[in-house]
Amino acid sequence: MAADDSHDVRLGGEMRRVVRGVQVLQTRGSDHDKVLRDSRSTLSGMEIGGPVPRPPAAVLTELPAAPGVVGHDGSVLAVPRSWSDLTPSWVTAVLSSCYPGAVVSGVDLGPVEDGTNRRARLRLSYSEGSGPPSIFVKAGGRLVHRLALVALRALGAEARLAASTERLPIEHPRFLGGGFDAGRLATVVVMEDLATLGGSPNEATRALSVAEVRSGLSGLASLHAAYWDRPLPSSLAFLRPWRLGRALAPVSLASLSRGVRRLRELGEAGIMPPSATPGLLERQFRNSARRAADGPTTVLHGDPHPGNTYALAGGRTGFYDWQLVRVGNWSHDVGYFLVGSLGAEERRVHETGLLEGYLEALASHGVDPPSRPVALERYRAAPCFGLATWLHTLAAGSFQPTDVCLATIDRFATAYRDFGSHRLAR
Repeated sequence: MAADDSHDVRLGGEMRRVVRGVQVLQTRGSDHDKVLRDSRSTLSGMEIGGPVPRPPAAVLTELPAAPGVVGHDGSVLAVPRSWSDLTPSWVTAVLSSCYPGAVVSGVDLGPVEDGTNRRARLRLSYSEGSGPPSIFVKAGGRLVHRLALVALRALGAEARLAASTERLPIEHPRFLGGGFDAGRLATVVVMEDLATLGGSPNEATRALSVAEVRSGLSGLASLHAAYWDRPLPSSLAFLRPWRLGRALAPVSLASLSRGVRRLRELGEAGIMPPSATPGLLERQFRNSARRAADGPTTVLHGDPHPGNTYALAGGRTGFYDWQLVRVGNWSHDVGYFLVGSLGAEERRVHETGLLEGYLEALASHGVDPPSRPVALERYRAAPCFGLATWLHTLAAGSFQPTDVCLATIDRFATAYRDFGSHRLAR
């Protein structure tokens, strides 16, 4: 597929049906992924999840076997192999239930952002009916990124969420379709374009305001309360808790050591608390996963850092990029979001009040919330997981831009010092 000089591509071709015998993911519900703003390249000819070595059987048992994208009307289309497969017919089928009568006649592919995943905005024109002027498509990223998500049991999570019938009670744009080809470890998710909703994505390097965090915590309380300490509906039965066993410890330790070395290379060694050695952080990282998996459990966003949030009119905060959706303890989302989103001074002044506001919001939804001392103890463990997570991200070198890693590491490292986190789980 060739790209023109403007980095836009006119797509053509016909819809491809899935072969007989393929299991199908049902698609309803709502969500969104990152809106593009400053893409620097167009990957017009790149495959969406190319051939990969066959995963071990133990891994395959965790993955859905559905190489199909399902629209709300039940139309089954192949998971695209390249961006040129996103044809007018393909998009028409995906939109047909939400926008009956809409016939897409033209699909213009905008710049493709290549990060943990590949994602792009499609600008649409219609020959009949009406529909959204643009939609967003998220596809699998590089092989190393897909394999990392397999290790976390998260590769198919967002596609399955897109395929569920659940309407999560939290601000987030709507899924339009999704699917997963287990053989290629290829995923695709079609969703509303945040720009059409009047949303503005938050900068991952910028700390959020206290009001933005308060709104986000209110949304998380609504989500958590809906599934608090109760069996999940069948549509969300695929969700799993965090699992980081000892078998991953050597890999994790090496990655954390690379992250610390990378800080030194960047002249940012002073960010790290001296007590936060790679060995200690590795143990705390695994312990944090265990803590995040114990009760009371609920549905978690899993990765609510500022770069996965957006602002709406009226000061509302929404969440997108549900790649790491999980079940687990409320404190994982709350601690990670609060510590990772506020600047140090504002956090020190407002963290207790914000946490109490979250507990009050749980109570308003009919949940018997944790006591204040228990909630504070849970919250103060957050920097262990957050600091290790972002050192891993920095070490990988391609999951997030360096400036995003540094800004986020700084927030968690400062809280690590403030909370005396080196004393936890030695």
